[in-house]
Amino acid sequence: MAIIERIHLAIVRSVDQHGSLTAAAAQLHLTQSALSHTVRKLEDQLGVAIWRREGRSLQPTQAGEYLLAAANRLLPQLTHVEERLKQFALGESGALRIGMECHPCYQWLLKIVSPYLAAWPAVDVDVKQKFQFGGIGALFGYEIDMLVTPDPLYKPGLHFEPVFDYEQVLVVGPGHPLRGAAYARPEQLADETLITYPVPVDRLDVYTQFLIPAGIRPKRHKPIETTDIMLQMVASGRGVAALPRWLVEEYAAKLDVAAVRLGRQGIDKQIFLGIRETDADIDYIGAFVQLARGRRD
Repeated sequence: MAIIERIHLAIVRSVDQHGSLTAAAAQLHLTQSALSHTVRKLEDQLGVAIWRREGRSLQPTQAGEYLLAAANRLLPQLTHVEERLKQFALGESGALRIGMECHPCYQWLLKIVSPYLAAWPAVDVDVKQKFQFGGIGALFGYEIDMLVTPDPLYKPGLHFEPVFDYEQVLVVGPGHPLRGAAYARPEQLADETLITYPVPVDRLDVYTQFLIPAGIRPKRHKPIETTDIMLQMVASGRGVAALPRWLVEEYAAKLDVAAVRLGRQGIDKQIFLGIRETDADIDYIGAFVQLARGRRD
């Protein structure tokens, strides 16, 4: 019976990343002959091929695809375990890796990180933007330790804590007809250029909770990644945007923009921090959640 070892997983993932046994051997600091021998021995023990040759390239078999998926899932977990044990041995707290699924939440997060770093000098903080990780899968895969999101996806093994309430509003520039209005109606955006973050429409509240239920689409939808550029576009009359009220009020001090309620009732939202249930007792993770919960502005 074959025993799958860490080196087998590392080889499969490295070949997938680098495209050849030669490049994988160099990356893993092995000779090509040693790597090939390890693979042949594993295939003999398993009784199934891991790769098939197509010209000069190696393509994983069905068994190879399965082993690659396991490697991508398990190797980050093993690395995480080793890092945690090393931190225990050295008497260190560790590192907090935060994944962001909320573009405007970055400015809010900065207000938490500063006092947190002061209170926990032995803990490093790393922040990954949405395009650098896979959301919920990154939590399960130990790529991140905490997920900041306005749209929690409840799964067994994960815990989401609401830490911040806010209102999603329409942002308009100087001279806009809606400026000063009590609220905006969906049909009033039919001739507008709507500027949003580069997020799928089904994840944008201005669409799902405001426009789509009314059967309205804006004249133009323009995705922009950075908050500063988005609000400068609004201030120059190039369109309108939908952002948290607290963020608009911060920028209103330096840009001529104003917030308008989306609909008579408005759109109320929350920011959630998601963690693995098994990490709930880790002191420096719990401390971050407590600090975030207490920060209401």
